[in-house]
Amino acid sequence: MSDTWVATDGLGRTLPTHEDVGPPRADRFVGMFYFLWLGQHSTTGPHDISKILTANPGAVEDGDHPAWGPREHFHHWGEPYFGYYLSDDSWVFRRHAEMLTDAGVDAIFFDVTNNFTYPGPYQTLFDAFAAVRRDGGKTPQVAFLAPFWTPRNVVLELYKDLYKPGIHEDLWFRWDGKPLILADPDLFGMEPLGTDGSDPSRLETGQTQGQTFTTTEAFGRVGGRFPTWASTDAAVTVTLHRDGPGGEPVAQRRFDRVVDNDIVTLDLDTPAGAGTYYLEQSDPSGTIGWWTDPADVHGGGQAYRDGTPVPGDRATYVEYATGPIAEIKSFFTFRAPQPSYFVGPTKPDQWGWLEVAPQRVYRDAAGNAEQMTVGVGQNAVDGRLGAMSEPRAQGRSYHDGQLPADDSHTPEGLNVQEQWDRALEVDPEFVFVTGWNEWVAMRFDSFAGVDAPVVFVDQFDWEHSRDIEPLRGGPAGGFPEGNHYQDAYYYQLVANVRRYKGVRPLPRASSPRSIQIDGYFDDWRAIGPEFRDHRGDTAHRDHPGWGTVGRYVNTSGRNDIVLAKVARDDRNVYFYARTREWITPFDGRNWMLLFLDLTGDPGTGWEGFDFVVNRRVKNPHRTSLEASEGGWLWREVAEISYAVKGRELELAIPRSVLGLDGAAPLRIDFKWIDHMQDEGNILDVIENGDAAPSGRFRYRYTE
Repeated sequence: MSDTWVATDGLGRTLPTHEDVGPPRADRFVGMFYFLWLGQHSTTGPHDISKILTANPGAVEDGDHPAWGPREHFHHWGEPYFGYYLSDDSWVFRRHAEMLTDAGVDAIFFDVTNNFTYPGPYQTLFDAFAAVRRDGGKTPQVAFLAPFWTPRNVVLELYKDLYKPGIHEDLWFRWDGKPLILADPDLFGMEPLGTDGSDPSRLETGQTQGQTFTTTEAFGRVGGRFPTWASTDAAVTVTLHRDGPGGEPVAQRRFDRVVDNDIVTLDLDTPAGAGTYYLEQSDPSGTIGWWTDPADVHGGGQAYRDGTPVPGDRATYVEYATGPIAEIKSFFTFRAPQPSYFVGPTKPDQWGWLEVAPQRVYRDAAGNAEQMTVGVGQNAVDGRLGAMSEPRAQGRSYHDGQLPADDSHTPEGLNVQEQWDRALEVDPEFVFVTGWNEWVAMRFDSFAGVDAPVVFVDQFDWEHSRDIEPLRGGPAGGFPEGNHYQDAYYYQLVANVRRYKGVRPLPRASSPRSIQIDGYFDDWRAIGPEFRDHRGDTAHRDHPGWGTVGRYVNTSGRNDIVLAKVARDDRNVYFYARTREWITPFDGRNWMLLFLDLTGDPGTGWEGFDFVVNRRVKNPHRTSLEASEGGWLWREVAEISYAVKGRELELAIPRSVLGLDGAAPLRIDFKWIDHMQDEGNILDVIENGDAAPSGRFRYRYTE
């Protein structure tokens, strides 16, 4: 019941509860864009842009500065909290599963838009998620975002390698009763005859241009990829002829409002047999053309202009009438991904992945408001696609149509909050969030017609990036002091998912009951509620990191806390914890710490906690209760009784010591932490020892 956990982030923002947002809604879903590519293409460095620019501010104006990694090599915009990890580190995948589940994310969507499916990483992730489920936990479901223009090869590969064999099918995210894949079904079956073209050939008024092609199989659809130079009012007539120019017409259609770079397709009433055909553009309106390769890339075809052969071949596609296409089309629920940040839906059953505000609503074939996007930042510059490294890119602080004067608002997530507010207002069935863990971008010196000494398209620095996964920062990384911002976007995600999906009520305490602190735990059996934590999250880590960072080794996991309870009578408040294996001896460092917040004021004590138990354990039966004198500065106020046997621990704290007079209804926020390594740093519990519940979360006990 992670939606009933409470937390205050480092910026003082408190998570909404059931009283704020109402009950859960089973018909609302959240998806997260997720990346499997870290270390799958190159691992030089790591080249950390934030650290490079902190040490060398002028390097941004010098593409030859020695601090940069090589051109067209991947650079990190910052350091992930789990280090410069690779996308085959199962320890990281397990942490992600827990964090995203705690946030209420229903599905993660793997980015395979660059025509790599990453079978090694996704299989490692599936195995890690399956291990979480074997331990009784939950994980998000999984789906894929295929290439926007030519999804055929990726969908075929995923179907052959994953879906048809039924590998981990319990993890597949289903929509309308079938596994969901974000791929355009109109383009999926289209097989390119050559390449996608590298040069746009514009069609002028009064002209025609076309391409002959030869097939040895019957086909039911044919099309070409047409640029419109970002215009939205282009129109053209497309005709299919037998043989060549002037041959018998087979099919013809007028296309209005052609989408830039779309594959415009003719659907044939009956399949056309094997043979030679000619596909032709004519009668243009607005600005439109045909993507063309200057070389001869289709041996059985020829490019034409005004009926005369010209060099090269035009980007032409056919969908054959036989083969696995029909089988695959009936297997999946398809949603066509819209690549543009600016256009919005151009047909039903289409989904976005990232847009500028205000985001559009994507509707299904019945007209229902099915999906919307929410993005942390956008590489949009003055209404066009740009690079995040451009000065006017829409970073984390962009909102109300304005760029920030400086980066002081970066931690606050003004951009993503504006987008969440829009999604919450419209209330679609599905919200697609970009994104979780992209982290890297290749270094170029130009993009989209803009040249600069240093160009990074999708990620650049703290302000100009779009990852929600917590980062590791500090002065060396060019970030402010402290830990108040490093996980701020994660808890902002949690808060907005709760506003969108609703929250269960806080579990209510059972009747008062006295507990004997004697190492026999039968008197706890009738006590409720049970506050549960992830099982298996003390697993040790030993895996290589990116490039020269070496191995990441973490053996701090010790006592795996899986369950907690609270009881009370008119004299004491009692606490109980259970671990997965036998509890280790009490003389270990930072052993089974219990933190208590009685005031509900996040500005008091340490991270809002007023008391801590077990920081100084006296002997096998007596331990300390300490009060915070401000931050991680503690003063002993009482010695209390505790008992441990096997996997269970119990203790009693007098109400008088806690300042609880018994008149007001009891409300205690509490948290167990075992084997903290960096004392006083709440983010330490994300990766070290164990915390119940995870991260900044705490349980709330109420009468």
